[in-house]
Amino acid sequence: MIYPFSYRRPKHVPHPDAASTISRESKQRSIHESVKSGSSGMSNGIPEALSFDTIIAGGACPPCTVRDFMNFLKYIERSAENLQFFLWYRDYSKRFDELPESERLLSPEWSGEKNAHREAKTGPRYFNTDAAAIFKGTDFASEGEVAASEKSSSNPFFTPPRTPTSCENRRDQSLDSYEESMTTGKVDHTQRAAGAFDHAGLRWKPRSNRSFAAVSVQPYREEINRIISIYIADNGSRQLNLSSKERTALLHALQHTTHPSAFGEVVTTVEWSLRCQAHPNFVRWTICNGNRPRVIFARGLGIGGIVAGLIVAIILTLSSASRAWRVISLIGFFIGISTLIAAWKGMCVVLHGMHHRHLRPWELFASEDEPQSLDFKQDSFNSLDSHSSSNSWEDEPWVARYEKRNVVRKIFDREIWIQEPALRQIQDTIFIQAIIGALVISAVAVGIFCAIPKGNYF
Repeated sequence: MIYPFSYRRPKHVPHPDAASTISRESKQRSIHESVKSGSSGMSNGIPEALSFDTIIAGGACPPCTVRDFMNFLKYIERSAENLQFFLWYRDYSKRFDELPESERLLSPEWSGEKNAHREAKTGPRYFNTDAAAIFKGTDFASEGEVAASEKSSSNPFFTPPRTPTSCENRRDQSLDSYEESMTTGKVDHTQRAAGAFDHAGLRWKPRSNRSFAAVSVQPYREEINRIISIYIADNGSRQLNLSSKERTALLHALQHTTHPSAFGEVVTTVEWSLRCQAHPNFVRWTICNGNRPRVIFARGLGIGGIVAGLIVAIILTLSSASRAWRVISLIGFFIGISTLIAAWKGMCVVLHGMHHRHLRPWELFASEDEPQSLDFKQDSFNSLDSHSSSNSWEDEPWVARYEKRNVVRKIFDREIWIQEPALRQIQDTIFIQAIIGALVISAVAVGIFCAIPKGNYF
């Protein structure tokens, strides 16, 4: 099966700037249209089987899995932090929704304009009345509340329930090596998060013990501090490409709550970047079945075939041979033009004939440098890189080893079968387009030469 002859692969989308003037409403509308139409839709060259949601859900085969998408963002676009943060947020929202209601009440839902208007009138509030009820009768309650609790014989030593931010649950659920960073002293995420608040002109520590207690017992508060340290703070190991306004608004929300809604605007920006920019570029890049040296070599072969066809046609035209012999030049034209058209779209017709692709440079030495036991059907955020590492790859062992390879060896690098059926169908379509385009152009070229009178020079 192939797609319609009018099929066009996705266009390259430039990387968005942090100071982009696109409004949040426009981004949300684009995301909604993307979800509704199955990612970008066939009109933009992306079939349903390779939609953003299908890939993220683990419904695609190599080389279109979440792992492949992550590698593309890391090594090609250098923006892997967007997908890492997006997957963390999905997992975090799920875990937050599964918390008991008594713990969720400690972190009320954040609505920026409403909360800001309320603070302008009454000052900062770090918990709602339901959450305040938990502190009633404790050392963290206000003096009036303590007196009232004593009159009602409430337990004065009542403490809030322990939340999943403890080390035990974090060991299973957190995706950052918190204990390692605490024992090795590499990064103090709490201190860096506090620095991010100070840099944004916000107070991290609340003004009263009651406010501080309300914030400190919020579920996943320590995990949020690590996320701020890694993704939001300046010079974080995986700093997101956010505008100053977006960063300040996020920190202002996280100053009061750990509810997933606090990330609303940032998640919209990140998801829009993934869906509308990174994903189309990933599909476009994946269509290429050869590395750069192989594609350049294929283009050279295509040009060589065209030149050979021209030489044959010119010689036969200048000779005394009949015009029928000039049709032989069709072979050179056809092979050269079809190869050139396919190579222009990043495909090698030889590799396509076997439905193979070259291994990427980071895949060539993966089995030697690092063990990979990844189940592509069960790919999740836990199987991807830990938060503690950065996305820098220039010092990885495969870089120097790949650079040492000569050009000939790179042209004939190791190959692997393409497992994703939708990707093979796209490549089949491009191959058919190249064949038909070459046949038409070759027929026109040969027809022109056949119309020229014989030269009778020899």
